[in-house]
Amino acid sequence: MLPHQRLKNVVLPWLALSSLGATLTAWAADQPPPQIPTCDKRIGTLAVTEPENKWWLAYNLESPEALIKVFVSQSKCFTLLDRGKGLAAAQQERALAGSGEMRGGSNVGKGQMKAADYVLVPDVVTKNSNSGGRNLGGLVGGLLGGVAGAVVGGISLKSKTADVVLTLTDVRSTEQLAMQQGHSKKTDLGWGAGGGAFFGGFAAAGASSYANTEIGQVVTMAYLDAFTKLVNEVKGMTLNAKADNATQSVTMAKPGKMYEAANIKSKKVRDLDPGMTLYPSGEKDGLWWKVSDELGNEGWVPSTLFQLAK
Repeated sequence: MLPHQRLKNVVLPWLALSSLGATLTAWAADQPPPQIPTCDKRIGTLAVTEPENKWWLAYNLESPEALIKVFVSQSKCFTLLDRGKGLAAAQQERALAGSGEMRGGSNVGKGQMKAADYVLVPDVVTKNSNSGGRNLGGLVGGLLGGVAGAVVGGISLKSKTADVVLTLTDVRSTEQLAMQQGHSKKTDLGWGAGGGAFFGGFAAAGASSYANTEIGQVVTMAYLDAFTKLVNEVKGMTLNAKADNATQSVTMAKPGKMYEAANIKSKKVRDLDPGMTLYPSGEKDGLWWKVSDELGNEGWVPSTLFQLAK
């Protein structure tokens, strides 16, 4: 056999394998990276609170609070309140102001913190949890206790799988509005270059172990699965609330004003007298409701000033 023929017999199969490898890489890169669900309008204010069991320490991960905050911030479904390091820093500033260290006009004092409408708790699910429906009676939170308990939870280093849960609670009523379970496994990770861009944001937000470790990425995708389900559920509840509010009028119990925005500093639309009938649109911003009157004027009124029409 001539030298050039032997070279041809070696090179052609190598080229074929190289072509196949390039195709597989292209297929992986063609898969779209994960998407965080978004909302057209904000539903309310939200604080993320870490569970007491601190399950993440057993896996050398940071608190999932930082991870979930990235989801919430990018979703634009809630106004995010910082009840962690941000609150600690704010309390330090208030302490300095209280001791007289701040210059005059700094405007740091009581009565300025915004209240949370909802609290979101990220946790893991135990292996004996009922994964069907909403009866997740085996939640780790508060039941197993301690880092040792987290090891028997819904995260497996061996099989690289994660089962997590997100619980959304209404602060005012303490009603549990939504509980969604999320699942992910190692084989879910594979979006080519898009995956690196997706996880990069978590490292910048203080959740680098979720971006830089394989089990961290699996947990991230499990929480994204749960968060997507939770947002869809809350959107459904919001639509139902709009439908209910649209058919239920309210009457002013106290004199007040209608504003163009949910803020007393915004432009006034009109004065409102006791007994006046208003029609909620279903949009809310904390205690503020968007309403219209019988003349077609639209604006925002604090819900503390009216009552359901009889």
